[in-house]
Amino acid sequence: MATIGVIGGGVVGVSCALHLRRDGHDVVLFERDRIAAGASFGNAGILSSGGCVPLGMPGVIGRIPGMLLDPHGPLVIRWHYLVRLFPWLVRLLRSSSTSSVERISIALASLMAGADEAYRDLLNEDYARFVAQKGLLFPYKNTASFEAGAAARDLRRRRGVSFHVLDTDEIRQLEPALSTDHHKAIYFPDARHALDPEQLTTHVSALFEREGGEIVRAEVCRLEPGRGSRPAIRLKAGSRLFEKIVVAAGAWSKALARPAGARVPLDTERGYHAMLPSPGVTVRVPIISGDHSIAITPMATGLRISGTVEFAGLNAPADFGRADRMVEIAERLLPGLRRDGLTRWLGFRPSLPDSMPVIGPSASDPNILFAFGHGHLGVTYGAITGRLVADMVRDRKPSIDLAPFSPRRFGLTPFL
Repeated sequence: MATIGVIGGGVVGVSCALHLRRDGHDVVLFERDRIAAGASFGNAGILSSGGCVPLGMPGVIGRIPGMLLDPHGPLVIRWHYLVRLFPWLVRLLRSSSTSSVERISIALASLMAGADEAYRDLLNEDYARFVAQKGLLFPYKNTASFEAGAAARDLRRRRGVSFHVLDTDEIRQLEPALSTDHHKAIYFPDARHALDPEQLTTHVSALFEREGGEIVRAEVCRLEPGRGSRPAIRLKAGSRLFEKIVVAAGAWSKALARPAGARVPLDTERGYHAMLPSPGVTVRVPIISGDHSIAITPMATGLRISGTVEFAGLNAPADFGRADRMVEIAERLLPGLRRDGLTRWLGFRPSLPDSMPVIGPSASDPNILFAFGHGHLGVTYGAITGRLVADMVRDRKPSIDLAPFSPRRFGLTPFL
């Protein structure tokens, strides 16, 4: 069996580590902070059944001026970041053609098909402690917003995603807490959600340690490709050699991947949440507002309001006014909502312009494997990504075609 280093203590990294350990490998997981300190701490927790719709849909170019001009919109680009983001936007536009969107959605649907089963295998009898099966509701007040989602619904139909269109009475029966001025909704009965994404991630890491894995809390300075010998992970205290290395560091993966020959156009979608420990209302079903693109998720520790996208990089100061505005919207959606004990958070989603993660070996060193770039769907695809990485290490035929997720798909564009 191989000695393997895994970089990243988010849900993808710990899932890779546990799958590899269960295959009998000696595995060391490196995380500079606590487990689940990044996006796995504060995401919406939704395990999507309909996540086969990419960010770049036909017509996305028409939305870019609004991203620049509306600082309160659901998708915002800060002006100072536009020059740096420009190559990423060019790739987004290239990925937004009708043919590209169809190809991308097929690939994402293949990944999604095994996502829930992979969690059941990973968690076994603990699955029901961490994952709730309530579905997902997209309610609409605005008819124009509902009609604007027609292309996404058609795409999901072609991929075989199960969903129902609900009228006002059906919405009320399913979610009584929602305001009565919603006239249409889409309900995804097969969607699930994590009752606490942080606890889910830390539980997987605890299983990994219990089953013989090692966790090292240290910052990885860089990768040192083997170039025919074993690759190394360089820490401040020195280097450690491994037979295989897995990069699953989320939004921080780009710099690690570069020495291994991967020019990956990874950028960061900054996402905010507000946590309401005593919301004063009972929400039965996770909600994503079709008009405002915010998610409202009932969790073990309260009600989480999350969503929106902000492009400003890893270092710009937080704009927690975005979290406050999401709460204001939620108060209109959920009459009686209370803010007692409200906390705010900012996290970083690792985003690629074609909305597909990178899952596969480095072109220059096949002993370095990449597993990052899951965008909004890291918690959805965490367990299945870990299984696929384990399959690659053992030279097993994976359950899906991994060619669409290869890091080679981006070529070697110098400015990225």
